[in-house]
Amino acid sequence: MQAVEMPLALTLAEFVQQRHWGIIPALPLARPISVVAGILLLDYTLYWWHYLTHRIPFLWRFHQVHHFDQEMDATTALRFHFGEISISLAFRAVQIAVIGPSPLTVCLWQVFLFLCILFHHSNVRLSVVAERILARLVVTPRLHGIHHSVVPEEVNSNWSSGLTAWDWLHSTLRTEAPQATLTLGVPGFVGPYELSAVEALTLPFEVAGNPPEYDGAPVRQSFDALS
Repeated sequence: MQAVEMPLALTLAEFVQQRHWGIIPALPLARPISVVAGILLLDYTLYWWHYLTHRIPFLWRFHQVHHFDQEMDATTALRFHFGEISISLAFRAVQIAVIGPSPLTVCLWQVFLFLCILFHHSNVRLSVVAERILARLVVTPRLHGIHHSVVPEEVNSNWSSGLTAWDWLHSTLRTEAPQATLTLGVPGFVGPYELSAVEALTLPFEVAGNPPEYDGAPVRQSFDALS
């Protein structure tokens, strides 16, 4: 999918740039600033895509496959259902058409995003002090571990994929959940049960699955509470 997505995204970005479509070309920005602005807008709109995958039942059918892991490591970052990736291509096209980033901006953001998701899904053990410092800028393993919890209030938080600013901005930042108390996975698939590769691929077409309940209550906790 990366082999398909990157050429399509770059080709579309070039097409959009030539026609001066989108928000970025409409602003009188110097090129370095336009690149930074484009990266920020791409990262921000991805926050909303992640939110939608948890709120729309059809999208959750596919996204829940990513949440099945009961122990996260860097491979979890790559374990997305092909259906979700395919649907996300349409969203990526809308992102590029509306924002109007240059091919360079798209390329830089894709690299940044890929490194971020590998990092925050990893089982790298960092000190609490290091995580509290890093969490002020990017999503860390501790922060994203909370998002992979089976507890509705926890999984419905920390939706940022790159910069943590978006969770802080929208009061969806949750930090007060000690890692030792977290149970990761999807309700109904926790415990000794292991999902096979075939079951993971076919599950979205067989079981509807409802998104975790969400009351929408705002929460914006201190980074110093991360533990």
